[in-house]
Amino acid sequence: HRHFADYFGITEAERNELWALVEQGKEIAEERHQPDSSNIGINVLINVGKWAGQSINHLHIHVIPRYKGDVDNPKGGVRAVIPDRRHCTIVE
Repeated sequence: HRHFADYFGITEAERNELWALVEQGKEIAEERHQPDSSNIGINVLINVGKWAGQSINHLHIHVIPRYKGDVDNPKGGVRAVIPDRRHCTIVE
C-alpha cells in the first residue's frame, strides 16, 4: 500500500483495481440501500484539488446512493445530498 495525493497519482493497474472496488461499492449500495434515481441511483465522486472540493490530501472516492426526492434538483449532482456539507468554506 502507498499514499496517493489524488486520482492522477496512480498507475493504470492501480486505477483498474480502484474501479473494481468502486463497482463492488456500487453493488453493495444497491443491495443495502435500494437507490432509485435514473442514473442507477449512485453518484461516484472524486475531488482533485482544493478548488474542486478536495479537503483531505489523499485519494478517496465517494459512492453515494441516491433517492427520488433527496434533493430538489438532482441535476446538480451531490451538492446538496449531505445537508451539513452544502456550504463548505475553502481555507487558503
